[in-house]
Amino acid sequence: MEIIRFDNVHFKYPGSEKETLRGISLSVEEGTFVAVLGRNGSGKSSLAKHMNAILLPSSGRVTVCGMDTADEDRILDIRRNVGMVFQNPDNQIVANVVEDDVAFAPENLGVPSDQIRRRVDDALTLVDMFNFKTHAPHLLSGGQKQRVAIAGVLAMRPKIIVLDEPTAMLDPQGRRDVISTVTALCRENGMTVILITHHMDECVNADRVIVMADGSVVKDGTPQSVFSDVDTMEKHGLSAPETVKILYDLNRSGYSFSLTTLDVQTCAEKIAEALGK
Repeated sequence: MEIIRFDNVHFKYPGSEKETLRGISLSVEEGTFVAVLGRNGSGKSSLAKHMNAILLPSSGRVTVCGMDTADEDRILDIRRNVGMVFQNPDNQIVANVVEDDVAFAPENLGVPSDQIRRRVDDALTLVDMFNFKTHAPHLLSGGQKQRVAIAGVLAMRPKIIVLDEPTAMLDPQGRRDVISTVTALCRENGMTVILITHHMDECVNADRVIVMADGSVVKDGTPQSVFSDVDTMEKHGLSAPETVKILYDLNRSGYSFSLTTLDVQTCAEKIAEALGK
């Protein structure tokens, strides 16, 4: 079932001559993991901010759970359904204790206190931070802080979680932890996940990858179909995952590997088999 829809959406920031989004039309199915990929300035973050009415189209229409984001009477309902997680977790952490921070959003939504306790515990369990609930957030690692920020959004019980470059400030381990967490939210809990990123390796387990450049969608499909088009990726300043690049370079030397292999182990086995022959 469709949960987000963009119909010919154009957007231009006030005072700017250039459109940031240029005629975007797409839909997102409920319960899917969609990665939106692009270089800085491609329009991917502006696209994300249209999903919970932080930004509104200059023209065109965005609907979320059947609600028009331009309808001022539905803004609160839209934001209850769409949780946003941003680059810097410190900007989203407002309390001195982890569990208090996670409780902040549902408290502001007027959720009864007995439900808040359950929501906080459930959210922290989902992101594997329950044992840190009495810790001070400023003592946590970057990846742990980001998981607390995600828990704070989850405590609102949204249908959709939009993550705008959530790993940009994290080390490799923190990145892996956050991506593992959001993947599990989709696969195990049926949440619709929209991941905005410029890291190719964060997209390989998505159901769908949307590539943006200069405010337009230039590629849209499964990770295998998108990343196998190495020429298009490079044209827009993006590199394919390492496995695809290795196979692509081998093909230029006379081999004929399929470029749809994203798993490292499978890639190694295919190369070993070919070299063995």
